[in-house]
Amino acid sequence: MFDLFSDIFTYRDNALTRIDPRVKLLIALAALVAVVSAERPILPFGFFVLCLGTVAALGVPAKLVALRLAAPFSTVAVLVVIHTFVTGTTPLFTLTLGGWTLTAKAEGFRQGLFLGNRVLGALSIVLLLGIATPAHRIFQALRGFRISKEWVEVAILMYRYIFVLLDRVGDLAAAQRLRLGYRAPRRGLASFSALAGATIVHSFEQARRTHDAMRLRGYRGTMPFGPFPALKRRERGILLLGLAGILAAYAILEWGVAG
Repeated sequence: MFDLFSDIFTYRDNALTRIDPRVKLLIALAALVAVVSAERPILPFGFFVLCLGTVAALGVPAKLVALRLAAPFSTVAVLVVIHTFVTGTTPLFTLTLGGWTLTAKAEGFRQGLFLGNRVLGALSIVLLLGIATPAHRIFQALRGFRISKEWVEVAILMYRYIFVLLDRVGDLAAAQRLRLGYRAPRRGLASFSALAGATIVHSFEQARRTHDAMRLRGYRGTMPFGPFPALKRRERGILLLGLAGILAAYAILEWGVAG
């Protein structure tokens, strides 16, 4: 489970990890805007293929990539199913479940696929950014963009202690399984409820301990952030090249095709 959140690949030395995180954030943001605003499926799908190909070229195991994309694919499947049976007028087929008759429509199916395509394209961009950039560098870059210190501090603490909570939840769940806490549906529901309650209690306890520890170490309401150096000529060139490439792809695949 915890391999799913591993950031070991962000510390490898390669062409992407050596790029300034501010440059990667700006390029990723531009790509996300292009994907979300796209009116045709080829651009989001192109970003999806490009990002997955880059991830594979970086040597990330396919199993890890599949695990990280499992939830998005589930979301896409739900979107396709909902739109297929709710939107449109042209019938594809009819399905009867428990006395209910559901009619699938062609327009809804196409719209669901397009929305799912957008979701996968956007998430593949975020996946590549997370694999090519350590979290602390992303937070540092956010401060370089003058994002509020309070928001960045909250994000840092959330990122740090979510793994502590996951570790705690894993230990509690393992103890419950050893005691046959999930051998039957009703018993499993009770065990899951107890696990959720214990996690909430532990999160409050951890928050109190963290606050006390930070105060003892001199925390007075703000964390120190070092200054970011100015972008080098190479970094500015990469930024301009990336933004120009995204704009060109958008112009060709959206406006060019439409014309």
